[in-house]
Amino acid sequence: MKRKIFFALLTSCFTMLAYSSNYLTFTAEEDNSSFSISNWGKNNPNVEYSLDDGETWTTLLEGDFMGNNTIILTNKGDKALLRGNNPDGFSKYEDKYTYFKMTGKIAASGSVMSLIDGIGESKTIPSNFCFIRLFYNCPSLTQAPELPATELTENCYEHMFDHCTNLTMAPELPATKLANYCYSAMFMDCSSLSLAPKLPATELAPNCYENMFRSCFNITQAPELPATKLANRCYYSMFNFCINLTKAPKLPATELASGCYLCMFSTCQSLTKAPELPATVLASSCYELMFSGTGLLQAPELPATELADNCYNAMFSGTNLTKAPELPATKLADHCYERMFEVCKKLTEAPKLPAMELANSCYNSMFESCENLTQAPALPATELADECYGSMFAFCTKLTQAPELPATKLTYDCYYSMFQECENLQKIKVSFTEWEVSMATWFWVEDVAPTGTFYCPKELPLEYGEDRIPEGWTVEYTDEGTDVAEYVSDASFKAWGADGKITYSGATMPVRIYDLGGRLVKEVTSEAQCVVMPQHGTYIVKSGTVSLKVKL
Repeated sequence: MKRKIFFALLTSCFTMLAYSSNYLTFTAEEDNSSFSISNWGKNNPNVEYSLDDGETWTTLLEGDFMGNNTIILTNKGDKALLRGNNPDGFSKYEDKYTYFKMTGKIAASGSVMSLIDGIGESKTIPSNFCFIRLFYNCPSLTQAPELPATELTENCYEHMFDHCTNLTMAPELPATKLANYCYSAMFMDCSSLSLAPKLPATELAPNCYENMFRSCFNITQAPELPATKLANRCYYSMFNFCINLTKAPKLPATELASGCYLCMFSTCQSLTKAPELPATVLASSCYELMFSGTGLLQAPELPATELADNCYNAMFSGTNLTKAPELPATKLADHCYERMFEVCKKLTEAPKLPAMELANSCYNSMFESCENLTQAPALPATELADECYGSMFAFCTKLTQAPELPATKLTYDCYYSMFQECENLQKIKVSFTEWEVSMATWFWVEDVAPTGTFYCPKELPLEYGEDRIPEGWTVEYTDEGTDVAEYVSDASFKAWGADGKITYSGATMPVRIYDLGGRLVKEVTSEAQCVVMPQHGTYIVKSGTVSLKVKL
């Protein structure tokens, strides 16, 4: 009798324990749905399942391609409870993890922590990578389980629901202190997810929201982000490709970190209004590509005067801006404005650029392909940096006049492709006196207007082509008058025209004769002193550094 009573009490305890537990539960939403488990990198956690509400439990063995160890939920509404005893963590590393496979339609419920403590009560994740890729590429999953943990670890939820394309709602995420990569790519490519969870965390960690909602096409509104102190790449690509996102969260942080907003809203095509950005001290790549490819109509104010490498790189590239924000900084950093307004096809007005101290690639491609930009900003700097103006106005097809270029010495790639394909550009004024600096002017005037005026010092050699003075342009000197010298009295080289010939004397170097369009007409390497010209007109006769205008 006592033995019967003992077993009755024991059975009752097990029943009460089962009902008091919060097991991870899979419920079929259509007939013949199924699930199995797979291990990667010899990971092999303890997992059990029950098909009778916890009365009996069976070890869940790894499924194979033949369908062995696949659990069938025969009828809609059938469910399986899951538990495990894994106090050291469910998965261990990026290449040593365990994940579920599913067919049909299955809604998960209960606590995922029952895979750790067997009952689903724990709120502390025990290891790094604990639930990495747990439901990766499970289009059959329609509902996520509870994630009650408040103490997270590095990479704990990384890619957890990545490519769960039928998941419509995210679970609550109560943690207020995050860990490195903890939410990285957690809901990436969840294309049916329409509502993002609240994110109350105020203590961030490097890469903690990285790619979190990337390609969640149905999300229209972002959650609040209350943190005021950021971490490296904490929001990197967080909403990238959320093409229906119309409202961005407030971003109150004044203490930025490297890459903190990098690509955050990139390609959010429906986003037309940017949040305020109050920070005055920037960090490297902090705003890089932040709004690229969005529908942004107006830029936020950018009050910072102290810049950092890549801080605004491609920040507004490919947007619908018509006017650029003020850029008050006078000391630049490497790549700081590179590609900032690239392919802003509606931009008609450029900001003032007062900086006198440049940096490598600081303005590289800044306005490239801004096809409605009609006036370039002044560029007052007299000392250049490598690639500082490379491709800055390339493909700006409505630009008619280049900004004055007062620098007297060139640097590597400083003007590379600067005005390439500016098909209406007709005026350039420079102050440098030699061309031979490594790739300084490569392709800088390729396919500009066929005629125009090039203003330069007399000392600059008259060389033509896409890397030099545009062919077909006239040259006017900025020193010793405003035109090419008719005659230089103290020069040994002299030239004059009469009877259809150009005669010269005192040449110590080969003589080249150009028309006013810059095309080479004759080149004389012999000791001849007289050249018959094909027709009357005005020509430029050049020997060494001396250029003379001769009329026939």
